[in-house]
Amino acid sequence: MFFPYFFSNPLIELAIFATFGLSIWAQFKVKGNYEAYAKVAASSGISGAEAARHLLNRNGLANVPVEPTRGHLTDHYDPIHRVVRLSEGVYYGRSISSISIASHEVGHAIQHSEAYSMLVLRHRIFPILNFTSGLTPMLFLIGFLFNSLNLVLVGILFFATVVAFQLITLPVEFNASSRAKQLMVAEGFIRNEEERGVSKVLNAAALTYVAAAAMALLQLLRYVFIFLNMRDDD
Repeated sequence: MFFPYFFSNPLIELAIFATFGLSIWAQFKVKGNYEAYAKVAASSGISGAEAARHLLNRNGLANVPVEPTRGHLTDHYDPIHRVVRLSEGVYYGRSISSISIASHEVGHAIQHSEAYSMLVLRHRIFPILNFTSGLTPMLFLIGFLFNSLNLVLVGILFFATVVAFQLITLPVEFNASSRAKQLMVAEGFIRNEEERGVSKVLNAAALTYVAAAAMALLQLLRYVFIFLNMRDDD
């Protein structure tokens, strides 16, 4: 029974294909914009690490360390250990890309310190996501193979937590970028003519989250249509 239900709805399948293309394009945009503006020195002359340290201190977060980490674009804020970790290119770089990404990660640290509602919600849903995301593929596989509506329905409910997490991530990321831009201007890290480059770097990264959320939502709709088709056939 699995294969007849594999394609749920032509429009949904087309949308999934288009969103997959958007996701690939967004990844190229992130890499392209980062590399382009990594070659453009910031007028302030500060490094990503210096920008992050300054912003953390200015926002009462002197206890939050800034550490270099290996990898390319592996920058993140660790809410468990309360550490801003920057890839070496961002940590040591003195470019528009470096200070933009560093400031974005500081934006997450500030969200954490202020208990920003959407970040708190994302943290609360994360343990549930760890449980449901591991079981979802198995539930769908067994449910489709044995034509079990109950297992497929549970799989849909579990997958809905993945979608919720992706959707909650959007305002968290957009808010961190908005904070980053405001802080960079307020602290004089960039001039007016440099704001365009900052927006390009941060907006490209945000697009990847939009694509991920859209893909998750479309996958959920696909599973719902499959469930409805299975129910109609019973």
